[in-house]
Amino acid sequence: MTPTLAGPARTALATAAFLAALVPHAMAQDVEGAKDHPLLGRYEGATITYYTQTAYDELRLPAAKITRANVKDPGSWQIDLSGRVTRIRFEGPPGRSPLEVMRNYQKALEQKGFEIRYFCREAECAEGSLADIWDAGRGKIGLTTNWNTSIYMLAQRTEGGQKDTIGLLAVETGGNLAREPQIAATIVEGEAMETDKITVVEASEMEQAIARDGRIAIYGIQFDFDKADLKPESQPQIDQLGALLSDNPEMEILIVGHTDGQGSMGYNLELSQARAQAVAARLSSGYGIDQGRMTAAGAGMMAPVASNRTEDGRAKNRRVEIVEIYRQE
Repeated sequence: MTPTLAGPARTALATAAFLAALVPHAMAQDVEGAKDHPLLGRYEGATITYYTQTAYDELRLPAAKITRANVKDPGSWQIDLSGRVTRIRFEGPPGRSPLEVMRNYQKALEQKGFEIRYFCREAECAEGSLADIWDAGRGKIGLTTNWNTSIYMLAQRTEGGQKDTIGLLAVETGGNLAREPQIAATIVEGEAMETDKITVVEASEMEQAIARDGRIAIYGIQFDFDKADLKPESQPQIDQLGALLSDNPEMEILIVGHTDGQGSMGYNLELSQARAQAVAARLSSGYGIDQGRMTAAGAGMMAPVASNRTEDGRAKNRRVEIVEIYRQE
C-alpha cells in the first residue's frame, strides 16, 4: 500500500521539486564553443547563452540619440563598422541590475584605454519607441522582448593602427520572467589601417594642378570623427597650402569641404562647411593669409568621386578641394 502524504509533506515535496528545477539554471553552463573575449571579459556570475564569431563582417551600431527627426535616417545616428566580429549574449546573474553591470563594464573598458563614445538610459536613447534602440543596439543578437529597462553603451579604442569597437545593450527581463540582466555584446576588431598612404601634395604641385584644372582634391587634411577639429597629422599639408598662398599673393580660392554619404544631407552640409572654415581659419591665423582671399564652402555629400557603398569609396569622398577663383581682367 502506498502511503498518502499529508498536506505539509505534499507542500515540502512540491517545494523541493521546484527548487530542483531551478538548479540547472543556477548552475547553467556556457553555450558550446563560447569563450570570454579578451577586450570585454565577463561580469562575475553571468552565463554565455549565445556566441558567434566571424572573421569579417560589416554592420552598424548606434552612436547618437534617436530622434523623431532622424529615425528614418539611420546613417545619422549609427556608424559603419567592419572587421572581425564577435557576438555574445550574457544572462544573469540574478539580483544584479543592468545599470550595475554596465557601469562595471564601463569602468573596465576605460581602464583598457577605451573611450565611451555614447552612453544612454531609457528615454535618453530615443525620443520615440525604445524598440528602435533595442533593435539596432543588439547587433542581431536575440534578446527577450519582454523587458523593463534598457541601457546602451558604445566604446572605441585605437591601438597600433587598429580601431576596436564594443557595443553593449543591456535589458532587464520583465513581466512574468525572473528579473535578471541580459547583455548583448557586439565586439568589432577593425582591420589594421594601412599607414603612410596619404601623400602630402607640395605647393608647386598644387599650383600646377590649379593652373591646369582650376582645382585640386587634397586628402592630407584630416579631421576628428564627426567634428571640424583638424588632426595633428594635417599640419604638413596645411603648411604646403600656406606656402602656395604666400607664394601667390594674388590667388583667391574656394576651400570646399566634402563628406561621404553617411548621415543626412543637412548634417553633412553643416559639417563640411565647418571643416572648410576650420582650414581657412588655420591658414589665416598660422600663415597670415587674408581672409578675404579665401571663401569656405561645404558641399556635403553632393559631389562624390567614388561609390559610398565601400569604405574605400567613402574615404575618397571625404576630402577638401581647393578651387581657384579666377577673375578675368
